[in-house]
Amino acid sequence: MHDSVSTSPPGLFSSYRLLPGTYDEMVAADGRARAHARRVYAMLDGLPPSEFARHQSLAEHSLYNQGVTFSVYSDQQGTEKIFPICLVPRLIDAVEWARVERGLVQRITALNLFLDDMYSEQKILRDGTLPAEMVLAAQAYQPKLRGIRAPGGVRIPIAGIDLIRGPDGVFRVLEDNLRTPSGVSYVVENRLVTKRIFREALESTGVRSVEQYPMELAHTLRAISPVNGDDAHMVVLTPGVYNSAYFEHSFLARHMGLDLVEPSDLFVDDDTVFVRTTHGPKRVDVIYRRIDDAYLDPEFFRPDSLLGVPGLMRAYHKGTVTLANAPGNGCADDKAVYAFVPEIVRYYLGEEAVLAQVDTFVCARPDDKQYVLEHLGELVVKAVDEAGGYGMLMGPQSTAAQRDEFKRRILAEPRKYIAQHRVELSTCPTWEPGSEKLAPRRVDLRPFILTRPQGSWVLPGGLTRVALVAGSYVVNSSQGGGSKDTWVERGSSS
Repeated sequence: MHDSVSTSPPGLFSSYRLLPGTYDEMVAADGRARAHARRVYAMLDGLPPSEFARHQSLAEHSLYNQGVTFSVYSDQQGTEKIFPICLVPRLIDAVEWARVERGLVQRITALNLFLDDMYSEQKILRDGTLPAEMVLAAQAYQPKLRGIRAPGGVRIPIAGIDLIRGPDGVFRVLEDNLRTPSGVSYVVENRLVTKRIFREALESTGVRSVEQYPMELAHTLRAISPVNGDDAHMVVLTPGVYNSAYFEHSFLARHMGLDLVEPSDLFVDDDTVFVRTTHGPKRVDVIYRRIDDAYLDPEFFRPDSLLGVPGLMRAYHKGTVTLANAPGNGCADDKAVYAFVPEIVRYYLGEEAVLAQVDTFVCARPDDKQYVLEHLGELVVKAVDEAGGYGMLMGPQSTAAQRDEFKRRILAEPRKYIAQHRVELSTCPTWEPGSEKLAPRRVDLRPFILTRPQGSWVLPGGLTRVALVAGSYVVNSSQGGGSKDTWVERGSSS
């Protein structure tokens, strides 16, 4: 077995070495390119490092010039930063993707039914399939929303499901994002950049398109409008230019041909939402909102919210406006509820889950809590209500003081924490600017699923996030991660 892929000095892969104990997305254990990656591997290996470095620099400048940025809240200056891209794509073959796609649609279907149930009869709790205290204690569960049906009957029109691949090569669900999932704009922008540089490779490989996402999103929003979709007036609601994902808000509004509005642009009259325009007030039927539940409406949620639209929830309750996604979805992507999703799939669909997930210890269960406390140095501990890589303990890399601190936290609020054994994330060849060579870096994948009453559509591929720092498991952009274009092979039925 060879851990060096190529002996050809000029080739990009000449010094590439696999990371022991991991699954590499492009290179098999025998050092050869995986079958579906051979064409792209050969193309990349034929590039001298200096030429690839030039392409990489052009890609970064292109993203910078187009304003493809995000803000980091922890940065005291509120600096806008480029979302780093690595031009080496992540490749997924058609057969494997078909299975992933099927599993994603199944999962979202079940979670949508679960949310409908949680805000109506709560049969799954009455039947004892799920422990009631586990769901009702979720911080994002909104008891005031019980009895309010989502217009169009779809509570999760937009979802982002985080997948990882372990050493066995199997995709597993790591996390569900059912509130305001972000990152899809980078998927489209990455493709536009790589298409300019590697057009011939994209065409010869037969990669499925991703540029149609804004059109599919607009179609989804029209399908859940309370009025005829062709007549619906739709807007994208942003907290404003200082939000970390503002680029995405403006990108999607622009590409869907919708108004990008801030809360001060909207008002409610007679339980109907209107937007202020130069031609006077205009009724709004669908709001793709990128504001968290707590800040949506100071009359209904936090009274101190300066971002909300007073009366918005009255209009939503009356059915005159659709909010995408529906408020209250957070109880279904709570990290403790995640552990029960296979049971949720079984309960509502009578099927076994197509996609596996990571075994999870829920600290609210006494036996699980005891195990976690005794094995903190081996586990990844996560706060159920945190995201972006925050509120975590990476046990194998932690100090004694950090473990003691998390022990105190878990004992004080066990419901707030879950734990998992660390999964050796799969790797993908990634450009190292300083050394001008490729090295394996850990990746995850966030596919995006759009759901309307007629069914679901899955974006082919999704956002591949990459831990750019050697040895790191953290792929989040706010903590030094970057992204890659994800190439899904076009199958015979695609």
